[in-house]
Order: sequence, then C-alpha cells, then structure tokens
Amino acid sequence: MTTAPRRIDVHQHVVPPFYRDALTRAGIAEAGGRALPDWSPEAALDLMDLLRTETAILSVSTPGTGFLTDPGEAAGLARRLNDHSAAVTAEHPDRFGWFATLPMPDLGASAKEAERALAELGADGVTLLSNTQGTYLGGEGQDALWRVLDARGAVVFVHPADLPAPAVDGIPPFAADFLLDTTRAAYLLVRNGVPRRYPNIRFVLSHAGGFVPYASHRMAVAIAADTGRSPLDTLDDLRGFYYDTALSSSPAALPTLLAFARPGHVLFGSDWPFAPAPAGQYFASGLDNWVDPHILTAVNRTNAEALFPRLAARAPAQAPARPLPVRLRQSAQRAGARLFYKLIQPGTN
Repeated sequence: MTTAPRRIDVHQHVVPPFYRDALTRAGIAEAGGRALPDWSPEAALDLMDLLRTETAILSVSTPGTGFLTDPGEAAGLARRLNDHSAAVTAEHPDRFGWFATLPMPDLGASAKEAERALAELGADGVTLLSNTQGTYLGGEGQDALWRVLDARGAVVFVHPADLPAPAVDGIPPFAADFLLDTTRAAYLLVRNGVPRRYPNIRFVLSHAGGFVPYASHRMAVAIAADTGRSPLDTLDDLRGFYYDTALSSSPAALPTLLAFARPGHVLFGSDWPFAPAPAGQYFASGLDNWVDPHILTAVNRTNAEALFPRLAARAPAQAPARPLPVRLRQSAQRAGARLFYKLIQPGTN
C-alpha cells in the first residue's frame, strides 16, 4: 500500500493496574481462557503504529465488573474505570477514544453510569457484555437502560463473556464459546424487538458477530416460527447491527461478513492486548490483501467516521517519529505478516 490506512480500531482493550489488582484479589488471572495481558498507553501506541492505526476506542473486556457480587462495589469500580479511560483519552486525544463500563446486571446503576459517562465524561459509547452473571442482553426487563441509551443515540459495543456453563476441557472459551455468547445476545435482542423499539441505539457486535452472519437465515426462520414475524424483517434487523473484524478477517469469515452486513456496517478491530501483536498483524494482513481497496478504506476508517463523527472532523494525527531501528523492525514485521498470511492459506485443489 502506498499510504497508511489510518485505521480506527473499535475493539481495543484497556487493563489498568488497579483493575488487574481487583481481579487478582478475586482469584481471576485470565479472561476467556487467556492470561490477563500487560497494558500501558505506550504499549498500545506501539501496537497501533505497527498496525497503522490512528485511533483506538478503548474498552474493558470480560468480566467487566460482573465478578463483584456487591452492587455498590461494582458501581464504584465502573466509575473508576470510566474516569481512568477518560483521562487516558484526554492525554492522547488524537489517538484514543473509549467505551464506558457499566455495572451490569444492575440496570438502575448501569443507566445512571451510562448517563454520567456519555453526558459528563464524553464517552464514545458504552460496553455491554453479552451476558453478565448469566443474564443476557435482550432479555426481559431491560428497558430502563435501553431508554437512556436510545435517548443519547448511543453506540453499544457488545463484547462476549464466558458462557454461564462450565467450560469444556481443551476448548479455551475465547476460541468458540465467545462466538456463541455474542450470537445468543444478538438473537435475543432481535427476537425481543430491541433494535426496533430503540432505533437510535447502534449496536456493534464483536468478532464479526460470532456466528450471526453464517447462521442468520437459520436464526430468522426460528424467530419467525416463535414470534410470527416475517423472517425478512428479522434478517433486516440482524443486518442492521455493526460488526467488527477482530480475529475475523480471514478468507473464510470475511466474505460471509461482507456479504451479509449492511453496507457501511463493518468496522476494523484488533482485540489487542488479549490478541497479541502477531494475531493482530495476521488478521490485518487478511483485510489488506483480500478486500477491494474501496471497501478496505471503508472498513479501516470511513464506516467508523460515520458512527463517530468527531473522528471525521480531525486532521490526520501525527504519530511521534520512531527511531530508524524501530521503523525498520516494524516494516520487517509487516512484511513477515503478509508472507505468513499468504503461506498459511489453504490450497485451492
């Protein structure tokens, strides 16, 4: 490519030291079967320069605050996480944005914190886990939260969590269970009419929506049989979600996603630091090498600019000049990732 893509990464995580400490005190050392990674703003910026990402929207991954049983403690931790993310963004306004953490499944406290984060702290949206303590998005009785988010025209970043069931030995949750968890939430949201009753909410589904694009017609038939709604309406609702490409821009998954999602609804995502740099490079290479240049520009940036208009108004951010050895190393890493991507693809015989 002759020019840097200026990516907007809508799926990048923040792991502040105080949050890691809180998880450690609760006996939690991993998320989704992966050890909690190290994180710092400086490391995030290094990764962004490697992937040629201009702006990353930060979010807290699973378990969010859902590991705390005391509602007051959960609400307090959510406030602290949001204050931290707002401060990181204020220090690097051209490079970061953030999604607010909400203390689910407490709907009242979540609605209150969403209002504070969006109205007072300038959050770009909110993060909601597909399920918290076994309670799924789209279930009954969540209208108090949806009303607040709809009134704000909020972006809701839907991130998977561990299934409310024991993990299967040998299958790390992030590899398969997370995809089902997102699919369950999307199914319930559509089945119970949340996108239609609250049309100002823009939902972003992680990891290409789990199994949604692949299983959409099967799901539409099931919802039609259950509710009497037209399967075409159900498919339209499913297509209306936004989808990120984190760990999903492979030659198997990406064509299905692009064929299914509504135009303008596919966004770049990396899942760093839970997905290490080599994984981010591999899937970014898939995007760069497979997609038509016009679609690539849309996925990398312009689709996100439409979702986050404040980013469209910015002049290109100037990344700090890196020492020559660093630039050479990053160039070699990109070339190696492109070669590895091409070598690992299945044959056509």
